[in-house]
Amino acid sequence: MPNYQGVWSLSAQYQAIGDQNWPMVPGAPTSVSAAAGDQQATVSFTAPTFTGVPAGITGYLATSDPGGVTKTGSSSPLTVTGLTNGTSYTFSVQATNSVGYGAGGTSGSVSPAPQIAFFHFGTGNVIEKITIPTTGNSVDYGDLATSSYHIGACGNSTRAIFAGGSAGGDAINVIQYISTSSGGGGSDFGNLTVALNQTSALSNSTIGMIGGGNRDGVSNDDTLNKITIASTGNAIDYGNLTQAARKWRTCASPTRGIFAMGYSTGGATNNVINYKSISSSGNMSDFGDLTGTNPQNNDTTPGAGCSSSTRGLISGPNNVITYITISSGGNASDFGDMTNSSRGGMGAASSPSRALFIGGGVNIIDYVTIATTGNAIDFGDISGGSTGFGAATSTAHGGL
Repeated sequence: MPNYQGVWSLSAQYQAIGDQNWPMVPGAPTSVSAAAGDQQATVSFTAPTFTGVPAGITGYLATSDPGGVTKTGSSSPLTVTGLTNGTSYTFSVQATNSVGYGAGGTSGSVSPAPQIAFFHFGTGNVIEKITIPTTGNSVDYGDLATSSYHIGACGNSTRAIFAGGSAGGDAINVIQYISTSSGGGGSDFGNLTVALNQTSALSNSTIGMIGGGNRDGVSNDDTLNKITIASTGNAIDYGNLTQAARKWRTCASPTRGIFAMGYSTGGATNNVINYKSISSSGNMSDFGDLTGTNPQNNDTTPGAGCSSSTRGLISGPNNVITYITISSGGNASDFGDMTNSSRGGMGAASSPSRALFIGGGVNIIDYVTIATTGNAIDFGDISGGSTGFGAATSTAHGGL
């Protein structure tokens, strides 16, 4: 480094800057992203190529907007704590050297929320709860007002929604909800446009979409319904699936909903994946196919699906897990295997980083890290009695 004392001509200063021989702060970090947690967010980033003059990054600073909550550290990721659940935040990350902090790279918006999953199984009305970031057994959370079987579930950080199913062998049009912040009995939300058994559901933070299933145990349905999660009331028609089918498996991002698999009247199976924008009405479009020859791609026993904001995971009645990239169409790819091979009728739920696969004829709960392919790990056990024909939802990312 030269000595910068004394008087420098303007041309000499420009030359020194051009030669990167002048005190300079680092460049901006790139690929900044944030994953929401409970009253916190984990901010990831790539170090800038230009490390300043003198060269050498000594640390990073992440700052929330709104609130200006900060976290410093020596490398990615940085976990910013002390945030308010339900508030939407973006994060700026700056690198520093001995000269000072450089320009910031900015993340997309995320909303911290409790990382909790709620699920329902079998013919009863019991709701169970799991804390997603930890491992351990589920606990009782209260009861729905109406017992049902083959129910669909979706929700956001404040409400878990349970829709349709069957009672006494007949399809029902009942929509129920529970508060995610306090245990206790379920409450009436409204009605579906038609009575649907074996239906599926997905949501972003504001809109729930409920579809598929069958009306009488024989005639399969292509109906899609919409609800606004924050407002009780009856569902409205929202379009159609590409074909009448039931036992779909669902994934969702903030913008796009996915329905995968199903089977048609007479038991004909398919490996179809459908998608549509969650925020606008209209019919589903073809996304791609579930791939391979494993039974999970064409078996009539229901599986389960869940997602982060970018990747959807789809499971089957065996131990296979496949995945898709939600923002781009295409066939599913192999993700890994669950710990148990007989898993028909599972429920699935997720946080932005972790997916849970619950039950399926056994009381096992498995988990995987969504961004990393690989086999599932044991999470804990279901504390309730029934473990088949389940549905689950989570408070995280308005998701599944």
